[in-house]
Amino acid sequence: MLKPLNDNIVVELAEAEKKTASGIILSGDSGAPTHGEGFVLAAGPGKTSESGQVLPVAVQAGQKVIFSSYEGLKVKHEGKDLVILSAADILAVVE
Repeated sequence: MLKPLNDNIVVELAEAEKKTASGIILSGDSGAPTHGEGFVLAAGPGKTSESGQVLPVAVQAGQKVIFSSYEGLKVKHEGKDLVILSAADILAVVE
């Protein structure tokens, strides 16, 4: 397993929907979202401030998050498609 440092987060990509809510099957990139979704696998301890205090990240392992699809470093680790992001790149937590 990858252990992120500082305020970095490891996210496992969720499968993109291939069908719309009304049942239309999407092909190719025509329905590709401009954001990424995935599940947090691990989060670093947080960013260190200038005063030396560690500022914890706002997400925890297991949460589903949305992030800009243009952010992060895409890696393949142990057969899984993962993205390593900075905590600032997380746009929302799905509840």
